[in-house]
Parts: sequence; C-alpha cells; structure tokens
Amino acid sequence: MIENSKLSRYKIKKIIQCFCIDIPASKTALLLNLNRNTINHWFMLFREAIYDYQTNLRAKFVGSIEVDESYFGAKRQLGFHGKLKRGRGTLKQPVFGVFERNGRVYTEIVPNCKKKTLQKVILGKVSLSSVIYSDGWRGYNGLVDVGYSKHFRVNHGANEFVNGQSHINGIESFWSFSKRRLVKFNGVSEYFDLHLKECEWRWKKEPDELAKELWKLIRNY
Repeated sequence: MIENSKLSRYKIKKIIQCFCIDIPASKTALLLNLNRNTINHWFMLFREAIYDYQTNLRAKFVGSIEVDESYFGAKRQLGFHGKLKRGRGTLKQPVFGVFERNGRVYTEIVPNCKKKTLQKVILGKVSLSSVIYSDGWRGYNGLVDVGYSKHFRVNHGANEFVNGQSHINGIESFWSFSKRRLVKFNGVSEYFDLHLKECEWRWKKEPDELAKELWKLIRNY
C-alpha cells in the first residue's frame, strides 16, 4: 500500500493523523491541499485494513463478558401500529455485540436475534469458563445448557439496570458511541460493515494510539 503510493510517507502520516482525529475527508483534503478523491481513496483503504484486522482476531473472549444486541438504521415501518420491541416493526439492521470488560469489543451483523443465532456467535467467540452478563431477552435463554455455568441477567423490563456486578453498561456504552459516529455517515449504508468494525477499533482509544496502530496495519496490508 505504502510502497506503491505516489504520496510521500510524510503526507500519508498526515492523512492518518486526520483520519484518527476523525476529521472528515472534505476538510482533510483542504487542510493537506490534496484532491478530495485522493483522501477518499486513502480513507477507504484504512477502513478496509481495519476491517480485515478486526475480523481476523481469533482469540476467544475470557473473563467477565457482556452480551447485547442493538438495531441500526431506518426508523419504524409505515403501517406498523404495534408496540415497538427488539426491532419488531422496523427496517433496522440487527447487530450483536460481545464486550470483554476492560478489553475488546466484537460486533457481528446478524439476520435476527433469535436464540439459535446468538448462541452460535457466543459459542464461537466466548470461552466456556467466562462469566456472561446479559439482559432478560429470551434469545439468551439456554446458555447454561450449552456450557456456560455462570450467566447473570438484569431485568430491564422491571427497570433493573445494575445489580452488583450484573449489568451491561459497557456494551451499551459502545452502542451509544457507534450510533453517534454513524450519524455522519447516514447510519446504515453500503459500507456499514466497514464503519462498524472501525467503531470497534476506535472505541476508548486516543488519536495517537490509533495513529500508531493504523501505520502498522497499512505497512503490512
């Protein structure tokens, strides 16, 4: 990526800095006196490299793990008059998330949030020795039966959000962060998967840390 570029390493690092500070492509082009298409090209390369890196992380999550699902995208469907629950009556895209407290977050775009779908992701990503925290959604029923001996819930329906160590505040914080960022990209777009993995990568990191990581990623990309 770098060796074949017509830009100097100095210029590439400046583009990386703007990307990591979250300066939009249009403003980055003005700041660096570069063509907008050039910046768009590099920003897309960055997102593709980040996507591949995040997707290829194979180590299982261990310890205290929060799981939750969220919905991104369009609002309520016209003609739907029932009570809105878990994305029902919406055109929203369901996304499942796993958060290792004081560690990584993992997201996966899923077709639905049914028990079978969520269990498959959890079994693939979370060590059986972990302690799992979730809300009361029925999609999390049966985790003990598949090998997770420690599964604790908070009942959001009864306005219970924290009960000692039982909460999912971490993954909910990630959802809030992601939705705020995605607003400027028009939410669910054709590049939603890239932006979602970028949110994973960015979360709770300072711009300098992101810039160092991204430089290493694209050198090996």
